[in-house]
Amino acid sequence: MEQLNSTMFAPNISSTPGPPRLASLDTIGAVVVLSICFLLGFPGNIAVIIFKLKQEHLTSVSQSLMLNLAVSDLLCLLTLPLWIYTLLESWTFGLVACKILAVLVYCSIYGSMLTVTALSVQRYIQVVYLQRSLQEGKKRLLALIWLVAMILSIPALVISQLTTDLPSTQCRFRYSSNSQRVATLLAEVLAGFASFSVIAFAYISLHRKLNQTAFFNNPQTTRLVTSIVVTFFFLWMPYLIMNMLGIAAISLNDNGLMTMYLENKNIFGALTFVNSCLNPLLYAFASRKLQRR
Repeated sequence: MEQLNSTMFAPNISSTPGPPRLASLDTIGAVVVLSICFLLGFPGNIAVIIFKLKQEHLTSVSQSLMLNLAVSDLLCLLTLPLWIYTLLESWTFGLVACKILAVLVYCSIYGSMLTVTALSVQRYIQVVYLQRSLQEGKKRLLALIWLVAMILSIPALVISQLTTDLPSTQCRFRYSSNSQRVATLLAEVLAGFASFSVIAFAYISLHRKLNQTAFFNNPQTTRLVTSIVVTFFFLWMPYLIMNMLGIAAISLNDNGLMTMYLENKNIFGALTFVNSCLNPLLYAFASRKLQRR
């Protein structure tokens, strides 16, 4: 998830000098998307934490996962003002803050992705195996989610550096070699596709089960399930495709592909943050419909 501008966000993976940020339509687009994400996602996730967890239609496991999702999304969104400022001006907070915030963003985004995956599996188990759930291993599941998220975030700690060879100081990813860059991009691609594969399998299987069960067979529920998968796909797939484009550009030593990658990665990375805004609505609403029996 190199995600946002800076590949995932703040730490842009480009290591070569470029034009001032404001001169780039890519940067302006990323700033606009990030600003909207913060303004909508921040209060949205707080609302989930305050109100949604008290509703009786959510099981204990679903409540915990919903809370974990809201917290991880909120942590990610809280860093956006700093990244927005950096995109428009410069990084003035030092190297330690650069590394800490880069890790926090990656960890929260991976935590969100893994939680979404766990929610999908939980819903599938609840509907298909009515009396079975992840209840007994709830605490271990949450601990595992954050442990895996932290492990996947280690590269951000290593490669986040301050660059002074640009018009302004920036917190960016600095790779020691092309191999290191490819490995980082590939790890993000594999993590993203692995999560999407599990989610798609769970919901496709659930969709088949719902169609076979008259109690669950209603168009509204089908639309809700479909919207979750489609939203995840369209907000994440462009970013993952850009990562694959970057890998291809490096592997083929193709300047044209690299230019295309560098010019578009910020805006596609910014789109992944929209997921943090939509998660509260999609998952709270879907939980109510899918768990109502």
